[in-house]
Order: sequence, then structure tokens, then C-alpha cells
Amino acid sequence: MTTDKAQSLSACFQRSDFVREDKIMHHASIRTANIHRAIAFYEQLGFTVSERFTTGYTLACWMEGLGGRIELIQIPQPKPAPDAFADEHYVGYYHLSFDLTEITPDLPSWLTSLQERVLLAAENQPELPPLKVLLEPTQQQIGDRIYEVAFIADTDGLPLEFIRILEKL
Repeated sequence: MTTDKAQSLSACFQRSDFVREDKIMHHASIRTANIHRAIAFYEQLGFTVSERFTTGYTLACWMEGLGGRIELIQIPQPKPAPDAFADEHYVGYYHLSFDLTEITPDLPSWLTSLQERVLLAAENQPELPPLKVLLEPTQQQIGDRIYEVAFIADTDGLPLEFIRILEKL
């Protein structure tokens, strides 16, 4: 890319009419082996189905919650996904992350409550497995902040991160 083209592109992204304070990302898409099981799981996180549709060959939906939108797409004849959390050599999309700072006073109690909600929901939806915790809540410094961080897996093994800002240094 020439210097002129790079500067023009950079200027485009700095224009005030292009950079907006509201959300720009439309959704994150998740392929699932069982859309009904995935919907039941994400509902326990606070998501609700906003649209149901087909993608030509399979079922799909958009769900909204926790300040964002996800798209679930059921995959016929699914293959197991790589273990992005445990394989330190994995390259590619790693996880979705949700900031719960304004939602809960601490991650351990939120996680316990989520585990209980999933168990209760499984009574009516037996396909819903128990919650898989990948990383119990722990503290991590990133830049000038201390975060509380936890990871769980969704019903297809996709890592989901939940964070809270504890302190600004």
C-alpha cells in the first residue's frame, strides 16, 4: 500500500462522521451443534432471541443481551471444535468477553448464581449440560486496571470470558 493510500485510509477512520460512540459491531456469530441447547444456555446468561431465520440450509437466530448481539447457526453434521482454551498453540478466534462491572458486585457470587440457574433450567431442558467453568474468578492486571476474570464454556465448548473492573491504579 502506498503512503498516500495509507494516509487516506487513516484519515477516513479518524473522521468524526465515521467514528461513532454508539455500537458499530452488529453481531458475533457462533456455529452450534444444537441450536435449541445453545439458546437455552445463552438465555441463562440474559440473552433473548430477537430474530429467528434460516441461512439457506439450516436454523439460525439472533440473540441480544449483555450489551451485544450474537448469532447462533446450527451446523448439520458438526465436527468437534478445537479446544481454544486449553491448546496454547491454537490460532484463531479465542473467546467472547463480557464486562459485568455494572451488573454484579463480584464474579464468584454471579458464577454460583449462574450455575444454579443452569441446573434449574436443565430440569425442563435435559439437553442443557451442567455449567463448565474453565477458570474460576481470579484477579489480573491489564494496563492501569485490576480486573476480576472468569472463563466458562458454552454448550459447544466456546470459551466465554466475564470480567469486572475492580480498581484503577
